[in-house]
Amino acid sequence: MNPRLAHLDSETKVLESPHAHKDELRLWLRLLTCTNLIEAGIRKRLAERFDTTLPRFDLLAQLERAPQGMTLGDLSRRMMVTNGNVTGLVERLVQSGHLKRFSLPKDRRVQIVKLTPKGHAHFNRIASAHEEWIAEFFGELSPKDIGELIQSLGKLKGSVKSGNGTATP
Repeated sequence: MNPRLAHLDSETKVLESPHAHKDELRLWLRLLTCTNLIEAGIRKRLAERFDTTLPRFDLLAQLERAPQGMTLGDLSRRMMVTNGNVTGLVERLVQSGHLKRFSLPKDRRVQIVKLTPKGHAHFNRIASAHEEWIAEFFGELSPKDIGELIQSLGKLKGSVKSGNGTATP
């Protein structure tokens, strides 16, 4: 593969013929490119600094917000992944001592998972670094720029929700 093409993303490709594409498509590609760049940076840093993955971090973050624990089904819905994906992640985190799993007394079939003290400490270290990374990624934006983007993306979110009839976040 040509090394110059390795850095070519969809947005850059569209710029080769900008008049052939509507602004809405160009905006979508800009959002997608930014999201992919940020996510790739986070994934790389999570692996290098904490030897962990984004799905593991996401699962820990969900449980951090649920001090009483969550069912595997609830975790699956919140993370928008299959129960099988959650089960594998949970199993590895239980084995490493970051999570504990228990059944409900009234229904032994329902499994609840909860962060252990080790899991809380681990998540807090990662979350602190994650916050720094996000600040770094957005470092060239002024507070005014950030406020305007938040407002504009809020309008976009509303437009998307009303445009496709969904009520999910």
